[in-house]
Amino acid sequence: MKKDTLLTQIGRNPAKTEGTVNTPVYRTSTVVFPNLEEFETRDHNDYKIMRYGIYGTPTTFALESAVATMEGGYAAVALPSGLAAITAALCALLKHGDHLLMTDSTYGPTRNFCETQLRANGIAVDYYDPCIGSQIASLIRPNTKVVYCEAPGSLTFEMQDIPAIAAVAHSHGIPVLADNTWGTPYFFQSLAHGVDISIHAATKYIAGHSDVMMGMIVTNERYWLPIRKAVADFGFCVSPDDCYLALRGFRTIGVRMKQQMANALCVAQWLEHHPKVLRVLYPALASDPGHAIWQRDFEGAASLFGVILQPYSRAQVTTLVNGLALFGIGSSWGGYESLITAPNPETIRTAKPWQPGGPILRLHIGLEDPSDLIADLEQALSNL
Repeated sequence: MKKDTLLTQIGRNPAKTEGTVNTPVYRTSTVVFPNLEEFETRDHNDYKIMRYGIYGTPTTFALESAVATMEGGYAAVALPSGLAAITAALCALLKHGDHLLMTDSTYGPTRNFCETQLRANGIAVDYYDPCIGSQIASLIRPNTKVVYCEAPGSLTFEMQDIPAIAAVAHSHGIPVLADNTWGTPYFFQSLAHGVDISIHAATKYIAGHSDVMMGMIVTNERYWLPIRKAVADFGFCVSPDDCYLALRGFRTIGVRMKQQMANALCVAQWLEHHPKVLRVLYPALASDPGHAIWQRDFEGAASLFGVILQPYSRAQVTTLVNGLALFGIGSSWGGYESLITAPNPETIRTAKPWQPGGPILRLHIGLEDPSDLIADLEQALSNL
């Protein structure tokens, strides 16, 4: 089946739910067994059966199955947030004395976790140039246990050659983790490109409506049990109500992503030719340095991108952002609404200096008419 057909079929089984089209919300803590023998012989490594509420319910299993199927993984597990998914995956595979290779363009809270928690527990962390490709071989040590990618990079949007990085990592027996929130299970089949463990902030495009906090980890068969056990050890679980909302949102990820990509391309192409813009950081644009990799590996683009302005002052940038009427100012992205922030990634990069030549804006394009968004940006830019 094609992707859009799959989205209507996976994660539900009306024959087992009294004919309901959607998997109902199963709220429970305790699960009772018919006899003591079955209770005492239950499989503690089986995370797809009802054992106790913390390990999931049929609502949880429906969402996990749907996301794993769409991304081509063996299985998935839901967590309370994207950051919880990142930290649980890293902790499942790293211990004292190990070494982690982390992309220098990673999500800020991921870097913070590396600096404050992993280092404190005796795990060495090196940040690498996200454009390194197969040359990552020069950074691998005997104790390197994880290579972590994010494509494109958070805030700065460099594309990574994940197949080339994965080939090197796998030749040393090292798993590859990747934050695939931007690519989504709809636009990037990460496991088919060498990723072993794919991580999502389901808060964003999977749920899609700015009303759910959730993370997802999708794994291949080799790493499923270690990852799932670590999630259980941390006591992470998610509400079946939230799983229901996320699965409902996931049903429409195809139509949303395609429309938001079209809107984003329209706005990005307009910004690309604006005299007050230095360049646009969006792999879907032919002018982007990572366009060839994106075109080779991805089936589409998220509606999140960066804009580097001419060298205006921080005060001028603040005036621009505050002058927008249709763009909300706030964290997160992937919902139906447009958002903007003005980050400073140059202050945290270590592997390779980030010198953009001007201040950066991060735009998330929602489902508004792009002509209205362009008009809003035009009036704000005119104030610079």
